[in-house]
Amino acid sequence: MAQRKLSRRQQWRIEKIQQERQQRLQRKLSHANQQLDPGTLGPEEEGLVIANYGASLEVEDTQGTNHRCLLRQNLPPLVVGDRVIWQRAGETEGVVTARMPRDSELARPDASGQPKAVAANIDQILVVAAPAPDYSSDLIDQYLVAAELTGVPPVLIFNKIDLINRQNAQAIEALLARYRAIGYPVITASSVNQQGLEALRAQLQGHTSVFVGQSGVGKSSLIRAFIPREDIAVGALSRNSGLGQHTTSTARLYHLPAGGQLIDSPGVRDFRLWPVPASTLQQGFRELAPYYGHCKFRDCSHRQEPECALQQAVAEGRISAERLQSYLRLVVQMVET
Repeated sequence: MAQRKLSRRQQWRIEKIQQERQQRLQRKLSHANQQLDPGTLGPEEEGLVIANYGASLEVEDTQGTNHRCLLRQNLPPLVVGDRVIWQRAGETEGVVTARMPRDSELARPDASGQPKAVAANIDQILVVAAPAPDYSSDLIDQYLVAAELTGVPPVLIFNKIDLINRQNAQAIEALLARYRAIGYPVITASSVNQQGLEALRAQLQGHTSVFVGQSGVGKSSLIRAFIPREDIAVGALSRNSGLGQHTTSTARLYHLPAGGQLIDSPGVRDFRLWPVPASTLQQGFRELAPYYGHCKFRDCSHRQEPECALQQAVAEGRISAERLQSYLRLVVQMVET
């Protein structure tokens, strides 16, 4: 789906709304901080952000106990997975005073198109797709490109395989074979008939992972299969649109019984990348990289020019025609102008 272009007035309204929200949040934080007596705060401790509620955070201490914490003013934006410095302000409350350096972060565009972090310190991105709502290879590719640009290894999870039938089986197998050929790990799963859950559990063990994917693909159902004691809402597809309905409203980090940590982020139906130069976008398609710079023309668009190295690789079966077309569509949609 092409990115909708905003008029200057629409852009101004979005920025104005964001500024007003930020100002309201800062006023809340300022009022809350004025109520805190520095003399009553405990010593500085390290903690982990488990959930973010805007004006407050849920922070886990080194003993595994959670505390509702306010934020000191002038802190950089904090997300689930951030390691922080905090001080106790009571038995179950505290104040976050600093954010520790991040090893990695996953970002997606905000309303103005600029990248905004949604999870931190992850070492694995699980891209979840399913037969319903209808999967889109372009959408999957955008998640994979985001992972490649982030530098965090992605894993493709094709969920709800109990919905595979004669009509869609061949196309789905071709889709998954395409990603396996590139070198991406692919796991097929279903929480309904318990298929693939052991393979997914093994993939999660020892990692800090984040689930991404459009609403309705079953991310929350998979998490509930691994953490049955957690109260995780699971939604059905909309009868009218066939699209997923959002059941996760706040990103949250879960500790897995078998080891590892998992961040569940709110679903997004129309994921898109922030604007990037073409040279940066190319890095998101790992199998195309060996052919860049080998075309006859330096400014080759890889569409109809003679002696295009990428088109030749497609003709010889060395790269997927579908992936090249996906890249070309992204160039049109997302490259900076």
